[in-house]
Amino acid sequence: MTRTIVFASCLAAGLSIVMTAAQQDPTLLRSKLQITSAAFGPNERIPSKYTCDGQNVNPPLTFASIPPNAESLVLIVDDPDVPKNLMPSGVFDHWLIWDLPVDSHGISEGALEAKKGLNGKGHGYTGPCPPDGEHRYFFKLYALDTKFTGKTISNKHDLETAMKGHVLDHAELMGRYARTAR
Repeated sequence: MTRTIVFASCLAAGLSIVMTAAQQDPTLLRSKLQITSAAFGPNERIPSKYTCDGQNVNPPLTFASIPPNAESLVLIVDDPDVPKNLMPSGVFDHWLIWDLPVDSHGISEGALEAKKGLNGKGHGYTGPCPPDGEHRYFFKLYALDTKFTGKTISNKHDLETAMKGHVLDHAELMGRYARTAR
């Protein structure tokens, strides 16, 4: 009986802390935005079809649990494993898209969607093409409380600056790719 009372008291105190924190930051109780792909799972190998060794088309992506008050979605795909002697930042941007409609539910394979910014090779999707070993590729989805209509955005820095203070939720899918011997 004493254990039950102690457990119930601890549970009530913990719930009180969570509720107080949630009042200060409502995102703590929000359902989590999701991004998945039928082509590969989390931490799995990205099929070569979606890389420079294949057709170099974007993989299909599915979005779920988009916050009801979201106005638009942003997708950023990057590789943080680039050797610094090739790119001082160590990050190569593969795809930047903004103002995706919140009712889109995803992006189909090989799609040309919404507004696109400069990536490491130009505009549009540039598939994985690691110069050395296996690299990680992060597909980062953001739900925003705004659209960027009329804003000048041309690269990842501009996009991330415009996103500040507008992110309602975010999700991430990480895939891996290593080129086969050529």
